[in-house]
Amino acid sequence: MKKIFLMLFSVFTLLLSTSLFSQAPEGPIKVEIKLDKETNQWQLLRGGKPYYINGIGGQRELDRAVSYGANSLRTWGAADAIAVLDEAHSRGLTVLFGLWVGCERQGFDYNDSKAVQAQLEHFTEVVKAYKDHPAILMWGIGNETDLFYTDFKVWNAIDDIAKMVKEVDPNHPTMTVTAGLDVAEVQLIQERAPHIDVYGINTYGGLIGIDKEMRAYGWDKPYVITEWGPNGHWEVAKTKWGAPIEQTSSQKAADYERRYKLGIAIDQEMCVGSYVFLWGQKQETTPTWYGLFLEDGSETEVMDVLEKSWSGKYPANRSPSVSNMTMNGKKPKESVYVKPRQTVKFKINSKDPDGDQLKYRWEILPESTDIKSGGDKESRPEPVEVVIKDGSKAGKLNFKAPRKTGPYRLFVYIYDGNGNAATANFPFYVSTD
Repeated sequence: MKKIFLMLFSVFTLLLSTSLFSQAPEGPIKVEIKLDKETNQWQLLRGGKPYYINGIGGQRELDRAVSYGANSLRTWGAADAIAVLDEAHSRGLTVLFGLWVGCERQGFDYNDSKAVQAQLEHFTEVVKAYKDHPAILMWGIGNETDLFYTDFKVWNAIDDIAKMVKEVDPNHPTMTVTAGLDVAEVQLIQERAPHIDVYGINTYGGLIGIDKEMRAYGWDKPYVITEWGPNGHWEVAKTKWGAPIEQTSSQKAADYERRYKLGIAIDQEMCVGSYVFLWGQKQETTPTWYGLFLEDGSETEVMDVLEKSWSGKYPANRSPSVSNMTMNGKKPKESVYVKPRQTVKFKINSKDPDGDQLKYRWEILPESTDIKSGGDKESRPEPVEVVIKDGSKAGKLNFKAPRKTGPYRLFVYIYDGNGNAATANFPFYVSTD
């Protein structure tokens, strides 16, 4: 049902884009930030009209994004820029255009004046090339350059880029994005990068309360939540061997709903919108931690919550939910150890709000050892064969533990046959002790 709807919506969007957007005047649409002194509210104005960002972090499944109520997308760099801008504009989406500023953690040296100047010159050409595209909303100058850094001169370099943007493109505001929020970064940006108009914050478990922190730290301009989602892998409980415990799709959905209401929509004075992360799928700690889609394109309960937050209503067919997951009678926080080839008993409760018949898929992955920072690319572990013992039933699996000792995760994917799924994983350790 959902796939048929999306196909029809895609056709409708294409017709709409060829009839309306093709007739829209070419050239930039002016975007401004203004403070309403009577209400003390910051507003983002696009073409003179208020524009609140219901955004996605990612560049795929744009028809789905529009159908669910999104109006903007975020990029992190200039790769495939014209294609992304055109695709977004054809659907009525705007683009927070990312300029990937060199990061110290990736080897960029801000004491190298030639490298800093070359970076500025490169971005000057990028801005000149794309500044007049009607999809541009803002320029995102740098993403988490403050992560594991020591050289504060990065903020001076960001200000030089922001100053350049204002000279080359007076029609679009400037933004920089930090990893979380602390008073040092706020003060450094205020002091060293005064040409930044909007503060962007990537935050997860710490989202609720950001509104109060922004004021306490002295920021007096608007801000955007540029990444938000489930608890980060650095914010959760861990097993005894150090494996972070991922939330189930249902636990994530509850947090997305709560964080949108109490961390984003609550601040009508300074917050001018958000970009949910990740509108897509990627390996980061696990293949399911941050992506709003599974690898096969299925959606989880999180998407139901987003559609409700953006459009005011749930989808016609909703995703399955899960609860009460155990392995050998224990919960993930109890750190389950098993012996090689031992029979392991796994249980999880699941239900579907529409009464759809559910199907289960199981996967065992070794714990990832390719853990990076700041969303840098990671490799997916190779799966281990799931040797089923005594067969599997709805929500129950008896399987043999792998022969090789070490940390693993059992993943369960539960499908409703309508493009929706629930997912969970359980870390366990194979040991001879």
